[in-house]
Amino acid sequence: MSDGALSQDEIDALLAGVDSSSMGSPPAPAASAGGEEDRKALQAFLAGTVDAQSSNLSMMTGKDVAFRGPNVVPMTREDILQQLPDMVTAVKADFNSGFPGEHSFLFAEDTARAIAALMNKEENIQLDEMAMSVLGEVVSQLVGSQITALSDKTANKSIASVSPEAANVPKAVVALPGGTFMCATYQLTLGDGRSHQLWEVYGAQPAADISQALIGRSGGGARAAAGTAFAGMDMGAMPNLGAMGSLGPSAGPAMPAMGAMGAPVNMGGMGQSSVQSVQFPSLMPGAAVQEQGNIGLIMDVFMEMTVELGRTRKLIKEILGMGEGTIIELDKLAGEPVDILVNHKLIAKGEVVVIDENFGVRVTEIVSPMERMTDSLG
Repeated sequence: MSDGALSQDEIDALLAGVDSSSMGSPPAPAASAGGEEDRKALQAFLAGTVDAQSSNLSMMTGKDVAFRGPNVVPMTREDILQQLPDMVTAVKADFNSGFPGEHSFLFAEDTARAIAALMNKEENIQLDEMAMSVLGEVVSQLVGSQITALSDKTANKSIASVSPEAANVPKAVVALPGGTFMCATYQLTLGDGRSHQLWEVYGAQPAADISQALIGRSGGGARAAAGTAFAGMDMGAMPNLGAMGSLGPSAGPAMPAMGAMGAPVNMGGMGQSSVQSVQFPSLMPGAAVQEQGNIGLIMDVFMEMTVELGRTRKLIKEILGMGEGTIIELDKLAGEPVDILVNHKLIAKGEVVVIDENFGVRVTEIVSPMERMTDSLG
């Protein structure tokens, strides 16, 4: 950003990644992503998926794509920022069930552009909203393959992730997990003779839970599966478990007798269940306050505003044949409002006026969000 201006993607990242409610509050305790055994388990699992990932991406791009690796290591935010280029395309794909927690993919800007160009069969592609949508679909396929393999290996059928969201932003504003997390670094070839890097980030909790489930220890996913199985049992149909005490010491401690309705007569040393009231979220418009606090951080940032008179498409031979006096017919009729764009995105329409021998534009209409989306996709 040589002129000090922020792009729309950078502004979106700032608005999404800064929580004004957390300003001034003490930092959360650092989380741990697990030990060496956990790291090896996660690396072995991911290495077993690279062939499927290569095949999927080859089918999507029509090129011979190959994944190599990965190398999985525990990292902190400072560690990974030293490896990333100045601009990255970050795709958030958090797990929301099974092994819930933070999960994302990071591409260098040129890698993201190369993948989007292959997907769209278009050269010199810009990393606009359409390209971000394409990269989100690529990550969706990658995550889908991982979830299928992980479900088979851990017998956890509840694993799911949110719909991936991509943004091209400076590395300083990338949303990363706190504390120590697991980072898998892949080498990627896209049939262009170049080697690209791809980073996959797992938050401390999902990394530890996945690793523990893979090596057979009771992680978060195993606990969730066991809880589901226990909840599905008909307690009233269970036999009197008090007789289990006659099986001898090898059978473990005797269980209490169950009442007619399956309720324990005496829980003994097992303790009592803790019942808590449900805590509902506040319906007060707190999000609006947070949003105002976030946007206040960028109120003095310059943005490029352009007034567009009209557009047209010409053949190369027609453009080369232009000279002084050539008249170019545009797609707007005389008297039609001109388009007002901010960072190349349509936000309003207006009419041309003259102010002290200078051209100006009077705003006549603010474009609705739906029209803005239609314009960007068109």
